Amino acid sequence: MGSLRIANVRKIAVLRANALGDLIVTLPALAALRAAYPEAETTLLGRPWHAAFLVPGRTPADRVEVVPVMPGIREEAGQTEDARESEGFFARLRAERFDLALGFHGRGVAANPFLNRLGARVTAGLTSDGAARLDRELPFDYYQSEVVRYLDVVALVGAPPVTLDPAVAVLPADRQEADALLAGWSGFRPDRPYVVLHPCAVDVRRMWPALHFAAAGDALAERGYQVVITGSDADRPVVSSIAETMRREAWPAAGGLSLGGLAAVLAGSALTVASDTGPLHLARAVGARTVGIHWAPNLINWGPVTRARHRAAVSWRMPCPQCGVVPNAPYPFEPQTEACRHLVSFVQDVPVAEVLELAEGLLKTSSRTGQETTFLGQLQ
Repeated sequence: MGSLRIANVRKIAVLRANALGDLIVTLPALAALRAAYPEAETTLLGRPWHAAFLVPGRTPADRVEVVPVMPGIREEAGQTEDARESEGFFARLRAERFDLALGFHGRGVAANPFLNRLGARVTAGLTSDGAARLDRELPFDYYQSEVVRYLDVVALVGAPPVTLDPAVAVLPADRQEADALLAGWSGFRPDRPYVVLHPCAVDVRRMWPALHFAAAGDALAERGYQVVITGSDADRPVVSSIAETMRREAWPAAGGLSLGGLAAVLAGSALTVASDTGPLHLARAVGARTVGIHWAPNLINWGPVTRARHRAAVSWRMPCPQCGVVPNAPYPFEPQTEACRHLVSFVQDVPVAEVLELAEGLLKTSSRTGQETTFLGQLQ
């Protein structure tokens, strides 16, 4: 491994211009780079939200350069690439003289030409049919833990793993934002433990049904935990419906929190129960105990690598619940074929009892409530 190290590395560029969960799974790889090249500055080439979230001290990334809109790298609805803006971006980054340029973005078809335009001393990343060559590369194989995938990439430049668990630091400003939210709710007791439910995902096929979340929330509330339901502004209807369906009081928190504030709310929870989505990965990264609900093929790539604080409830049902087609060729849910474009939950068959059993394994019996009844007993 030592023979793969690059001498005199001072500047590293990493391309990862996509969503929250996509970032979180690369953090062990970024930690490995920091350990292998402690004097180097690591620049994440990402999206505008990265620049807002990745302030100094939050992750091993030192700074963010926002990538212009361009096909296969950063695509925005209603926007097209401005060739002059793109050329100016590459000219500015070439002037920085990066020592390493690493691709953590897709199969290499769009990412590798991008990396080659940076003019770095050494490029490394993933390759597949039709992808440009890099100095050091690995073949893209879809079914692999995403955490391990990017550890494999940084190993190409002599950066061995130092952890398998992503880590995001919760900063004082994050805690202040979370404390202000929780303290402002009528009836909420900041001195008592709470659990977080995060029901929504961008892809509704990965969403556990709202009625299931409501049932789980009631069982957790009956166990003595306050229930906070998180989501984005767009998630308000689902978050509100869960709170209204529950028999016990719950506190909906859809929108109004920055990602840092959400990180602090998740970090302060006794447990987070979530669909397979970015905030589930964020909860894991800030040290929360988690129960995630996964469709089996997605668990391979996006499930937790370690299980001391994390559990996975898995749907093993492959066919679409509406039409019977199995949408896993070439990869899960890609593409949506003419035969199956149904946006329905593929994890609806995961029982509430199973999720609560996993939750109980993490939480055990809470001495603060003085109650000995199990979650499963409350469902009977």
